[in-house]
Amino acid sequence: MKKSELFFSALQVPIDYLMLFLAGMAAFFLRRSESVREIKPILYSYSLREYSQVLLVIAAFFVLVYAIDGLYDIRATKRTLKEIYRVFRATTIGLMVIIVGVFLNREWFSSRFVILAGGLLAIIFVSAARLMLGRVQRYLLAKKEIGVHRLLLLGVDGYCVSVKRFIRNNPFAGYKLVGHLEKIDLERIERIKKIKGIDEIIECSRDQQKDKLFQLKEYCIQNRIVFKYIPTLLQAANFDVQIFLGEPLIEIKNTPLDGWGKIIKRLFDIIGSTVGIILFGPIMLLVVLAIWLESGWPVIYLNERVGHRGNFFLYKFRYMKKKYCHGKQFSAKHNRRALEYQEQLIKERSVRKGPVYKIKDDPRKTKVGKWIERLSLDELPQFFNVLKGEMSLVGPRPHQPIEVEKYQNHQRRVLTIKPGITGMAQISGRSDLDFEDEVRLDTYYIENWSLWLDIQIIIKTIGVLWRKRKN
Repeated sequence: MKKSELFFSALQVPIDYLMLFLAGMAAFFLRRSESVREIKPILYSYSLREYSQVLLVIAAFFVLVYAIDGLYDIRATKRTLKEIYRVFRATTIGLMVIIVGVFLNREWFSSRFVILAGGLLAIIFVSAARLMLGRVQRYLLAKKEIGVHRLLLLGVDGYCVSVKRFIRNNPFAGYKLVGHLEKIDLERIERIKKIKGIDEIIECSRDQQKDKLFQLKEYCIQNRIVFKYIPTLLQAANFDVQIFLGEPLIEIKNTPLDGWGKIIKRLFDIIGSTVGIILFGPIMLLVVLAIWLESGWPVIYLNERVGHRGNFFLYKFRYMKKKYCHGKQFSAKHNRRALEYQEQLIKERSVRKGPVYKIKDDPRKTKVGKWIERLSLDELPQFFNVLKGEMSLVGPRPHQPIEVEKYQNHQRRVLTIKPGITGMAQISGRSDLDFEDEVRLDTYYIENWSLWLDIQIIIKTIGVLWRKRKN
């Protein structure tokens, strides 16, 4: 999902709310105009202030109806007539609820003119605003290529010809063709991705080998590429079916963390990290003081980790002696020595299987460091990573580049979403788990994300922090 699509879809909500409010206010003043009052005198006694307060709630109710009716689906392009119809349908549904409510209790509001005029004006105002926003989005799409989906076609079926013709004749459709291959060739696909970029792949043929399709599906998941194909024997746990140019296309869904899921999770992260910083601020100050008194500055070191969009620097309280730390703020010579010693310790003392290491009885820790690491207080500065958007409150734990280099192909699935401060693995065994089990749990999280699952994991993390580890 493109960032521009997320932006315009999120922007649609406050714009709809504003248009609904303005439509209601216009209906109110229209009812008070002399021409309308001459036809029928005003019988209700609502003041402008009382009416506007009620209208704020009513507008929110209509936005909820719009959401339930699917008016906030994230799509780059929307057909004009269909969009107006959907606004008309959702507004009418909301209006009928209001009319029934007023009929059952006339004390709420007795002006049928304001209600009906407000509904009609709401359809006009909301439709007009949506069409204007759509024109801006389509302009950016066609002229600036902002939000365009770079498409790769696979196959020799006539459907590929139809797709190419459609893209050529519809510049506002949101697609840019970056390549067309007759067969699935992952090496050639990788080259095209590096040179031109790929956002979406459509497999047009019906007779591709099953194992090739599985390989392509895994490749797309690991590289965050939308994968669609004409139905064959390929099965998937998460998928979406749509009709495109008269053919059914199946889109493999990597995670619910797309579209509105991504927006909701980001809002949750911003609120949660802000609360975390405020709540744990006094403890962080105490940790800073303890580290400084024992071994001086720096109290925080920047440790390089691999995220869903490349490397970033993880904030951690320094629990090791300075000469053994490696990170952004240390010199290349210092980092080289620290990493050499780390490699030695990994060979001699690591108690974890797979690419991720865990050093038993780590001699690099300071006295204060042993306590803050045991209580996971060293992780608290990562709330700032979350606030910056580099991490999430919940997700797969980020690992160092030297660990990611050793990942097997299927293990790279954990790199397809933002890493988290805590996650499924952390509430199911923390560093006592084998890495393969950690990947299995994180894959489950990726495929089954929900806001409620995040909340459950955070609650369980609080209890897990006090549980003693095996190593």
